[in-house]
Amino acid sequence: MRTSVNELQKRIKVGEDSYLELKEIRISNGKLSGPQQIDLADELAAFANTQGGELILGVNDKNREITGIPMEFLDDVENLVFQACEDTISPPITPLTERLTLLSSTDEERIVIRVAIERSSTLHQSSGKYWHRQGSSKRITSTSRLAHLFKSRLQAQSNSYDEIPVLKASLGELDDKLWKRFQSPRSTGAPERFLSKLAMASVDENEIWRPTVTGLLMACKNPGKILPNAFIQAVAYRGNSINPLKLNKYQRDSRDITGTLDKQILDAYDFVLKNMRYMARKHSDGGREDIPQFDHLAVFEAITNAVVHRDYNIAGSHIRLRLFDDQLELFSPGGLPNTMTIDSMSERQFSRNQALTSLLSRCSIDRDEFEGYRKTFMDKRGEGVQIILSRSELLSGKRPSYRLIDESELLLTIYAAPDD
Repeated sequence: MRTSVNELQKRIKVGEDSYLELKEIRISNGKLSGPQQIDLADELAAFANTQGGELILGVNDKNREITGIPMEFLDDVENLVFQACEDTISPPITPLTERLTLLSSTDEERIVIRVAIERSSTLHQSSGKYWHRQGSSKRITSTSRLAHLFKSRLQAQSNSYDEIPVLKASLGELDDKLWKRFQSPRSTGAPERFLSKLAMASVDENEIWRPTVTGLLMACKNPGKILPNAFIQAVAYRGNSINPLKLNKYQRDSRDITGTLDKQILDAYDFVLKNMRYMARKHSDGGREDIPQFDHLAVFEAITNAVVHRDYNIAGSHIRLRLFDDQLELFSPGGLPNTMTIDSMSERQFSRNQALTSLLSRCSIDRDEFEGYRKTFMDKRGEGVQIILSRSELLSGKRPSYRLIDESELLLTIYAAPDD
């Protein structure tokens, strides 16, 4: 979230948001009188519990005027921040502080302190409460949301969920043909050792070999019987929205897509191609060109990303694919990992499920339409999001959008090509 001084000036003019908090420094009778330490602690804990952010001290949050901090009080203000982080927040957090000179509305140079907070791998309490950032304000985290956040942070601190052995499953659940497709002629030794190298099997606490989540998702014909959330719910609707009173009439097609992940990706891709429209465009030479409602490669990349990067540890949640006349929506369970933000997705690589990513990068597509584009389901260059954004915008004239819903679900919306 760190920005340049010029960018910071622009952000302050616009005002507070999910990543920016402004606080004026008050001096009374020659002493620092505000803000209060507890107020700072609540704001900083909210940033740490959400996606991180920046607190700018020395700016009026009402009129966004740069009021500054007197030179002789800089140390006092900085100490106040450190005390809030160390003494009032539990467990303590570590801020990064920076002294900057910004221009006021009268072009006077005034000193402010920028406090940067990263998204934390744990949850922090202040004033006896767990806070989170929502828009330009902090909110008390609900009990249900808190339970999910604790679970997801604990998972992040341990091994990746996709490499965890599934205790209620045995290696017999893995189909020989499905896992052996990843073998090379040089693969030797016991099957368990080979599966372990690919994170498809692991021993449990009793030293019993079990398939991992990855093993079931890539080498079990019906992983849904053990991992009931591992499927895609695909629905094609008539019109541009859902009418809850006439679902049967408004649904053109629907399907719960199951099987190994590579099969789910292709089946969901085929579902979209089957139900999307194609518009005919005539050329001056009498020729004709069929324009798809959505770019095929963008659809493929979007589904692949949703399947491989979703959080398989969220109970009762599955991928939802909704096809409308004007847009395609993909809901993928799980928030953004670490310090990833919506804005940085197209520039940064991330993988919640590294073992799955590795196997899908080795898994052949074997479809003629992808000849010359992609031999396997994933590459290691991390260009999927860029392909989704650029190719979809080229076709429709409107850039796709990502939106995070309650930190537990990522929504991708791809807009359809215009009818004319």
